[in-house]
Amino acid sequence: MKSKWKITIGIFAVLAVAGGVVASVRWSQRDLVTVQTGKVSRIDLTAIVTASGEIKPRNYINLGANAMGPLSSIFVQEGDRVRKGQVVARIENTQAGADVSAQQANIQGALADSAAAEEGLKAQEATIKTQIATLERFKNELDRTKVYLDRYKDMWDQHLVAKQDYDQKKSDYDSALASVRENEARVAQMEAQRSQTAAQLTSAQRRVAQAQAQLARLNDVLSKFDVVAPLDGLVTYLPVRQGETVVQGVQNSAASTIMTIADMSLITAEVKVDETDIVNVHVGQEADVAIEAMPNRTFKGKVTEIGNMAILRSSGLAASQSTTSNQEAKDFKVVIALLDPPSEIRPGLSATAKITTATRHDVLAIPIQALTVRTKGDLEDQAKSAKDKDKDQQGPIDLAAQKAAREEIQGVFVIAGDHADFHKVDTGIAGATDIEVLSGLENGDQIVIGSYKTIRSMRDKARTKIDNRAPVVNDSKS
Repeated sequence: MKSKWKITIGIFAVLAVAGGVVASVRWSQRDLVTVQTGKVSRIDLTAIVTASGEIKPRNYINLGANAMGPLSSIFVQEGDRVRKGQVVARIENTQAGADVSAQQANIQGALADSAAAEEGLKAQEATIKTQIATLERFKNELDRTKVYLDRYKDMWDQHLVAKQDYDQKKSDYDSALASVRENEARVAQMEAQRSQTAAQLTSAQRRVAQAQAQLARLNDVLSKFDVVAPLDGLVTYLPVRQGETVVQGVQNSAASTIMTIADMSLITAEVKVDETDIVNVHVGQEADVAIEAMPNRTFKGKVTEIGNMAILRSSGLAASQSTTSNQEAKDFKVVIALLDPPSEIRPGLSATAKITTATRHDVLAIPIQALTVRTKGDLEDQAKSAKDKDKDQQGPIDLAAQKAAREEIQGVFVIAGDHADFHKVDTGIAGATDIEVLSGLENGDQIVIGSYKTIRSMRDKARTKIDNRAPVVNDSKS
């Protein structure tokens, strides 16, 4: 009986000792924080900005209607290649064509009138020349009769000729003088008629010029019924059919767009980059573009254009066009030119671009999840905080000290023996999983990298227990 009691008492004693040991261990580990750790190391780091968008040709034109009417002919199909200046469609142009034909007939009539006036002017000039020659003949005759008259007058004064002969010579002279005056009047009359005919010719020529100008206007009107390709490219959009009526000058109207022609010699990916990343994107940076319709393939490209106007993510409108003031997320347009686009690429395909904004070789880096933020007040020694608290209660509130205590400090927890010290760090570029460390750490330092919940809540100088057996799990923030 006594042996049984001794055994029972011994068991209880052992249990009591074991319980005490367990309690003692748990008490000693009551403030331990279980963490996962990693090493600060040197790696090559690449900063990448990821953005989504769509494939677009660098240059494309929506061909609208310059005249109203039904489409009488469409000479291309969607997917056809066209040349600059090629007529790709035609609007019914019966009236405009008739106007051009009528004006061409008017020009022919005006040209005929002008030609007739020109020929009449030439005929009058020939007649005037003939009349001037006749006038010269009569002037010569006048000179001859004047010589005979003077000779006979002298002879008459000397009573050498009969009065009858002298009178005959004087009559011949008067007749020649009258003929000269008559022919001079005829020449003057013909020259006046020539001036009138020249004026008629000038008027006819001006009518021809006027008719030609009118024909040019009508030809321009007629040409607007032809839809002409303004560049070499591919017909990427053809929403209309032959016989449909199109109208001109109506924006955002389905009836005002006949087709879209794109210059496929330069293909771009137009993506939207978040406003927090746009400051790191610059023209000339390289990018890898993935197209959803072409899986397992990437295409090289370079940034060629960066938009200066923010675009509202919800509406797609420029921020300056918004009538309400809000703080919603904004994007910026970035255009990436594909260096070697495939032949089967099509505008409108969804694409994702990864833009390389910076590259660093052999730099100190840590996992991004190791970074955390603490306020300056959180990092102060508890005893010092209590002392400052007593001072604050005894004296006036120090607003500057309170503002300084709220200052946020970025850093990581570095393992130092059995506890973790918070070290302020300055960072550089960030890669997909790692971030560059500019100062605050040394190569080989052991830092806390998990879990996220532990890093978010642990305090400076906290006692730690390292458990790296399980892979680091990035806890959700919920």
